[in-house]
Formats: sequence, C-alpha cells, structure tokens
Amino acid sequence: MRHESRANASPRLDGRSTQSLRLTHPADVPPPTPDPERFARLFIDHAPELKRYVVRRLGLEPADDIVAETFAVALQRLETYDGRRGDERAWLYGITTNLIGRHRRREIALYKALSRTGADAVTEPFTDAVEQRVVADGARRRLAKALAGLSRKHRDTLLLVTWTELTYEEAAVALGVPVGTVRSRVNRARSRLRRVLAGIDPTVADEG
Repeated sequence: MRHESRANASPRLDGRSTQSLRLTHPADVPPPTPDPERFARLFIDHAPELKRYVVRRLGLEPADDIVAETFAVALQRLETYDGRRGDERAWLYGITTNLIGRHRRREIALYKALSRTGADAVTEPFTDAVEQRVVADGARRRLAKALAGLSRKHRDTLLLVTWTELTYEEAAVALGVPVGTVRSRVNRARSRLRRVLAGIDPTVADEG
C-alpha cells in the first residue's frame, strides 16, 4: 500500500512529493486593507463637490445617499485602483455618475420641472440674488428642457465636462471610454442643445 501511495504522488525535480504542498485559492486570500488616511483625505477633498453634482442632477433628497454609496464603492476598490489611469477625482466622479444612472427617471423629471419653473435646485437655497435669478430663469428653463432630451450617455459626458470641469482625458477615465468618444459625445450634445436653445451655447449659459 505504501508503494502504491508513493506511485500516485506527483514527482518533483528535487525528488519530493507534491502531496505535502498546500495551495491557497485566490478567493481565500484576504483583500488588502485600505489606507484609512488616504480614504479620509478622499472624502474630505471630494465629498462636497460630489454632493453638489448629484444635487444638480437629481435634487437634494437622494444626494447624501448617493455620495455615501460612492465612497462605499471607492473603499472596496481603493487598494486595487490604478492611479496611473487618471486622478482619483475623475475616478470618483465616474462612480457617482454610474450611480446617478440608476435614477434616470428622477433626473428627467427634475429637468422637466425645472423647464417649467426655472428653479435651480443648487443655488435656490443659498442665494438672495433674486433679480439675477429671475433674469436667468428663462435660460435655465430652456437648458433643462434640452438636457431632458439628451440620451443618458450624451448627458453624462456633457455634464461631466461642463459642470465638474473635468478635462476630456479625465472624463474618459471617469466613463471608461476613449478620449475620442468623449469629444464626439460632447460635440453632438452641444450641437443638439444649440439647436434647442436657438443658438445659445449651453456651456456658457448661466447654470446658477
């Protein structure tokens, strides 16, 4: 029996049996522990602007939850994030934009409401410049109606470039698409919005 057991063991170049080797399955390897200081810095540096971006697109109610979920996802992926692909700000905006995509109906409803009222969900609670708001209401209404008519991919790309001031390269990182695709989407979105706005450039029109 001993002879049969040895015969079934896999041979090694050094003459020892591989029966004594134990391999760890990748699923059993614990994930790397995120750096708490790095995560805290990310939150402090970027949470306020991410919330503002969400509020502008979805309104105030879901903003805190989406920002919290953004950082929950970021925490899970932080140690495996390849910083060579782009900066962390663009990466976070990409996560947030994907989460916003789950609320497409809410976003369209918000833009349609804005197209009727001209009320800006971002600036309304924080400004007393009533005269300035009244003057800008007409442009806001037209812009909101035009945004509601864009496809999700064109709206995501245009708003990342114009509202967050990401470069085309950073927006490409955020969306996971080539830079050329970002340029094409932005150009098409701007052309469509210009037609709807009768020549008003949406990227320079008052946004609140």
